[in-house]
Amino acid sequence: MPDPFAPVRKSLFASLRASFLTGLVVVLPIALTIYLIWAVIGYLDGWILPLIPQAYHPQAVTQALFGPGHAFPVRGVGVVVFLIFTTLMGWIAKGLIGRRVLVRLERLVDRMPVVRSLYSALKQVAETVFNKSEASFDQACLVEFPRPGVWILGLVSSRPKGEIAAKLGPDVIAVFIGLTPFTSGFVVFVPKKDVIALDMLPEDAAKLVASGGLVYPQAKA
Repeated sequence: MPDPFAPVRKSLFASLRASFLTGLVVVLPIALTIYLIWAVIGYLDGWILPLIPQAYHPQAVTQALFGPGHAFPVRGVGVVVFLIFTTLMGWIAKGLIGRRVLVRLERLVDRMPVVRSLYSALKQVAETVFNKSEASFDQACLVEFPRPGVWILGLVSSRPKGEIAAKLGPDVIAVFIGLTPFTSGFVVFVPKKDVIALDMLPEDAAKLVASGGLVYPQAKA
């Protein structure tokens, strides 16, 4: 019986179309990445530059250095200011005075019903993502979903905590399942014994999902 999934000989037009689609899978993520980075830089500049005196804007500086006819926009100043400000705030927060101020601000936020819930959720997500002592999204894996015999690619998120850990037990891990083109997904709680760990990098797993199964990582020697 012939294999229905065996590759068939394609016409010239079909080969060109397949090459175009493959190229689109390769080029589109790069183009979108560049566009998003450019957009984020522009957003930060538009948000931060109005807070900087006009004399220190990039256009004013280039005009002062090279003459009136050489004023041109320079992106990225807002990103630099944001990085310096964030680093400075982190350094202050680690000090005794900074910790006291932070505690008082959090107490003030706890008195605001809606703001309190939003702040608590965002703080917990940030602490989980940036906490280096706890692994998160650093292991690709396979789990059976939505039925036995069907495997789906996922990323190990973390071990459950709180009520979920108490109900499901200690031998369960949370797995994030990304959906093509990896713009959304969901979380499943799976027994550790039913999870197959993979050697591929999480970035390679994300590429595989985003490409719809077209871009596979190279096998390790």
